[in-house]
Amino acid sequence: MAQHLEGDWLELATAGGNTIRVLKATHPRARRLRLTVTPKGARVTYPDGTHPAQVSAFLRHHADWLEQKLDELNLIVKPLPPLRVGHASTLPLRGELATLDWADGAYPKIEAHAEGLTLVIPRPHTRALPVARGLLASHFESLIRRDVARWLAFYVPQLGLAPTALKVRPMKSLWGSLDTRDRINLDLALALAPPVALRYVLVHELCHLRVRSHAPRFWAQVESLLPDWREQRDWLRVNGATLKAELDRLVADVAD
Repeated sequence: MAQHLEGDWLELATAGGNTIRVLKATHPRARRLRLTVTPKGARVTYPDGTHPAQVSAFLRHHADWLEQKLDELNLIVKPLPPLRVGHASTLPLRGELATLDWADGAYPKIEAHAEGLTLVIPRPHTRALPVARGLLASHFESLIRRDVARWLAFYVPQLGLAPTALKVRPMKSLWGSLDTRDRINLDLALALAPPVALRYVLVHELCHLRVRSHAPRFWAQVESLLPDWREQRDWLRVNGATLKAELDRLVADVAD
């Protein structure tokens, strides 16, 4: 089992080729390392000053149990087929399974149709893969921005507050954030999710314009704008790891 430490997450590649993502955090009252698994995912907590090697060794020791529990909750990210030039595949798009195929053309573009997307790439295909990834990233961003523009026109008047800017990019662990300059960041993977899940993340960040914490009055504000927010949050918790893995497969190495 290999591991890669990044931010607040520990990513584990299992012997079977699966990927496990474990949230890691110190706890001021922790006396020992503790591993928990819930529908939200896996979490390891440990005392301040614990060496990263100790955390890694602890997870390796419990790897079989961890993989079993996550598999029971359908939270294991199964290996995904690589994106290959000229080979048709499928992808989640706005919550639906769509086809992704290829065609030759005079200039690179994406053609959207009822069944999914067609990547049109000129010959020779010497740089076809990075060009295709860039096209997909741009298309996903345009889908998100189109939806967000419509929803902002609806929610901003109700809040009486508006973000100063919107940035759409791949995000490692978060779905969205609001920075100190009131700029909203949204994860590019949300283009793959149902639009209602994207709307929840947008509403969540918009409500932080009024309440910066997750205090009860923050959630009351979310509830007033989006009564079914819990359903969308839970959907992202169950399906989020797979969506992020799909995005990485499709647009890996594309600069944000």
